Amino acid sequence: MNAAVFDAIKVLLDEGKVPTVALTKSRLIKPVPMPVIIAAVSQYKNNPDSIYNLMKSQVQPIGSDSKTSQLDRIEEKLDRLLTLLEK
Repeated sequence: MNAAVFDAIKVLLDEGKVPTVALTKSRLIKPVPMPVIIAAVSQYKNNPDSIYNLMKSQVQPIGSDSKTSQLDRIEEKLDRLLTLLEK
């Protein structure tokens, strides 16, 4: 499910409202294609628990340490590739 649509549905549920396509579209922060909105609302209506499962399974933001280590790994790989190309 699109993150923006997920957030809009979550806001509606927090307000005690039943998500509809029109209400969800009105709560969106950025433009989202209508088929994506319809699919998300349909998914919610078919299985209301799915939204709560998505809330639980949201990935926590990556810390700056792991971003730095990822950058270090990428730089090391680049150095190795450049070394191979120079041979």
